[in-house]
Amino acid sequence: MTWNVPNLLTLFRLALIPVFLIIYYIPGQDAHFWAAFVFALAAITDFFDGYIARRFNQFTKFGAFLDPVADKVMVAASLVVVVEDYATWWVSIPALAIISRELVVSALREWMAQIGRQEQVKVSNLGKYKTIAQMVAITGLIWEANTFVIVTAAILLYVAFVLTLWSMWAYLRAAWADLSEVD
Repeated sequence: MTWNVPNLLTLFRLALIPVFLIIYYIPGQDAHFWAAFVFALAAITDFFDGYIARRFNQFTKFGAFLDPVADKVMVAASLVVVVEDYATWWVSIPALAIISRELVVSALREWMAQIGRQEQVKVSNLGKYKTIAQMVAITGLIWEANTFVIVTAAILLYVAFVLTLWSMWAYLRAAWADLSEVD
C-alpha cells in the first residue's frame, strides 16, 4: 500500500467514525455541535482526498477501494443516529432511501466492473451534488443548533433524497442494457 495524502485522509475519515459516535452520545449541550464538527471534518476530508488524488495523480488501488467504503460507512453511521434522534418518518424515509441507494449503486458498480463495463456507471456530477446536499443536511440535523438550522437541513435532506433517487435511476438506466440482457 502507498502511504500518500489521499490514503491517509481516507484512513483519518474512517478513524473519525467512532470519534463521531462517541461525541454524539456524550451527554451535554455541546455534544451535538462537536459531533457535527467531526462529521463536517470527515466530509471535508472526502473532498480533499479526491481532489489531491486527481490533482497530483496519486491514485492507488487501496484508495480506490477504501475511499467509497469510508464515505458510505460515515454517511450510514450518521444517518442511523439522526434517525434515532428524530424518530420520525420525515427523516427515516429519506435516510433509508439514501442508505439503500448507496448499497444498490455499489453493487451495480461492482457487477459492472466484473463484466468490464464500469465506465457506464462512473461517478457523475449528479452524484457529487447529491453528496454535497446530503453532507450539509446531515451536519445540520446532527447539530440541531436552532429551528432555522433544522428546517434548512431538512430541506437539504429532501434535496439529497430527490438527487439520490434521480442519480440511482440514472445509474440503473446507464446499466439497463447489461442488466436486462438474457443469458
